[in-house]
Amino acid sequence: MDAADPLRCKRAEFHVPEGVIYLDGNSLGLLPVSVKDRVAETVENEWGNSLIRAWNSHSWMDLPEKVGAKIAKLIGAEEGTVVSVDTTSLNVAKAVSAAMALNPERKVILTDNGNFPTDIYMAQGIADLVDKGHEVRIVNPQDVYEALDETIAVMMITQVDYRTGRRHNMKQLTERAHAVGAITVWDLAHSAGAFEVDLTSCNVDLAVGCTYKYFNGGPGAPAFIYVAPRHQDNIKPILSGWIGHKAPFAFELGYQPAEGIKRMNVGTPPVIALSALDAALDVWVDVDMSEVRMKSVALSELFIAEVESRCTQFGLTLASPRDADSRGSQVSFRCPDGYAVMQALIAEGIIGDFRAPDIIRFGFTPLYLGYEDVLNATKKLEEILRSEVWREPAFMKREKVT
Repeated sequence: MDAADPLRCKRAEFHVPEGVIYLDGNSLGLLPVSVKDRVAETVENEWGNSLIRAWNSHSWMDLPEKVGAKIAKLIGAEEGTVVSVDTTSLNVAKAVSAAMALNPERKVILTDNGNFPTDIYMAQGIADLVDKGHEVRIVNPQDVYEALDETIAVMMITQVDYRTGRRHNMKQLTERAHAVGAITVWDLAHSAGAFEVDLTSCNVDLAVGCTYKYFNGGPGAPAFIYVAPRHQDNIKPILSGWIGHKAPFAFELGYQPAEGIKRMNVGTPPVIALSALDAALDVWVDVDMSEVRMKSVALSELFIAEVESRCTQFGLTLASPRDADSRGSQVSFRCPDGYAVMQALIAEGIIGDFRAPDIIRFGFTPLYLGYEDVLNATKKLEEILRSEVWREPAFMKREKVT
């Protein structure tokens, strides 16, 4: 199967540590080889030799828009609608507050309990900050559609559940939200780079996402925010920083928002991080997202079949949807003592991760993962469960990051 894989050549564009099968690209992607040279160039030449002149001579100030334009092509967004700035959490705050202001007569922000907690925390914080009687209403993922009614100001949804990989139907929910007069905010953290996303055809209002997962931008890489063209000139950001000003170097004492997506900038661009992300995104230039999705499904289906044939007698049960169309690019199993099992697996070079209370989670990143990798990972998982090596005290000790 690997020999016939049209994406097999992409693996050479990543640094894959020897002896490692990496099944955690849904949490932190591998290092693209090109990033090392780009960061060295940025540090040694641009910063080292050009110094402050580099803001002009190397166009540092344009990086948020330049990187955003590359991301836009990968998420079906129109030109001039995406900027790469800040963290996902801060972009959630900006997007939710903007959406609330676009729907001022309503007071309910609808989300689901499969959403990543930071999104919920930020929405709750923004509701408290504006202090106009807003509430965050949390429902089960399967109940979002029916919960959309004329009381909803904003629907804030993460497309793919970070724990189970459950995938929402973006087009269907966006159409339903608009039919009842709600504004949509989508979090693409586990979608962008994992499968085809088309914000334009789905008529999404606002979206955010991170870039250190499937886009391989590096730990803590700048996130991104999307605003549909119809809303851009009606939004006054709640975080009105100087780089979002229409004339940053006029140093006016009153804020006036820049035109279009540039107003979603806040502070000085993190040049080194954006340069790394800019280089990482070049890996995608010749990639067909339909091929990515096809391979992702094939890898995931193989993994599920192998784990269920080898490991269900040890108490593992599938936590992800069985239907591939209802999943993102990850597979999760509920596993008794899942934390220790995952630590034992990692010790053998099979890297996934754990999410409380009992989920072991595996990401499938088609650009650098192969079918043989999947088979070898499932064999090792079976060995660990059968031998009960995970019971060793070293694997029971909880680390700060799980």
